[in-house]
Amino acid sequence: MDEVVKIVNDIKAGNIKPIYFLMGEEPYYIDKLTEYMEANLLSEDEKGFNQTVLYGRDVSVDDIVSTAKRYPMMAERQVVIVREAQELSRSIDKLESYAENPMPTTVLVIAYKYKTLDKRKKLTKFLDKTGLVYESKKLYENQVGDWLKRVLAGKKLNIEPKAAAMLVDFLGTDLSKIANELDKLAIILPQGSTITPEVIEENIGFSKDFNVFELRKAIGERNIKKAYQIAQYFADNPKDNPLVLTVGQTFGFFVQLLKYHGLKDRSPKSVASALGINPFFVKEYDVAIKNYPMKKVSQIVASLRDIDVKSKGVGANGLPPGDLMKEMLANIFS
Repeated sequence: MDEVVKIVNDIKAGNIKPIYFLMGEEPYYIDKLTEYMEANLLSEDEKGFNQTVLYGRDVSVDDIVSTAKRYPMMAERQVVIVREAQELSRSIDKLESYAENPMPTTVLVIAYKYKTLDKRKKLTKFLDKTGLVYESKKLYENQVGDWLKRVLAGKKLNIEPKAAAMLVDFLGTDLSKIANELDKLAIILPQGSTITPEVIEENIGFSKDFNVFELRKAIGERNIKKAYQIAQYFADNPKDNPLVLTVGQTFGFFVQLLKYHGLKDRSPKSVASALGINPFFVKEYDVAIKNYPMKKVSQIVASLRDIDVKSKGVGANGLPPGDLMKEMLANIFS
């Protein structure tokens, strides 16, 4: 995010590059930067003749170069934006000669989502030399919480750790999906509000009591009754609670417990860092590690691998997801 802020600040200061190659697995910042440049590199009067938006599926690299080599009309520069440029991945190297010597009166913005360029290739080296290459990397799950806080700070909202965990559990680390939900909440909530699990349940539709986060907590506490209640809820709502994701989240939880067992420094800060979790949740892992000795955790991890294979249809003998979920819990609690 710091790099994104720097790019925006440089543009505001008039330090504008002839080429911006925006690439990477996380599309959120690529889209945000593209939108910013489309809105701000030219005045409204200049855009009519001097701003062109192309789509990778509709054009060739030769078309892009031809457009980029045009001169602006009654303006200091023209802007050429190529959206969905990853559609040109097989021929993107043809951009090499233009990247080596770009038009000084053109700003070429290339949104190359979900993919990256080989940094050893001449194209990447030329882009680095004459323009700017930005790689938008996927955030790890434990990084999303800090990102949420920064985004919400800009909207003058706060969020409770459990509420943040719910969003990540249900939406994963897809920043665009999470941002869409935050935008909805920003419309509903007054500035200064705190987003709680209740707010998420009421306005987004995620259950604060029946979700993967609560399932892992119940398992960690060995709260067998609650774990089976959540499992039944998942079985009754399979579209919202895919078994593959539930097994994956549970597997990740026990892998973290395995790491915890191997830690010498068990201070909250050290544990949070080693496990990649918010310090707020360390207490829950403290409870779980007492309920599951290392040997048992190793057995559970092995059994979850088996359930994972079955959840994908291999060797399950037609067992419905609900039954596989109960088998998973039986293996954990046995």
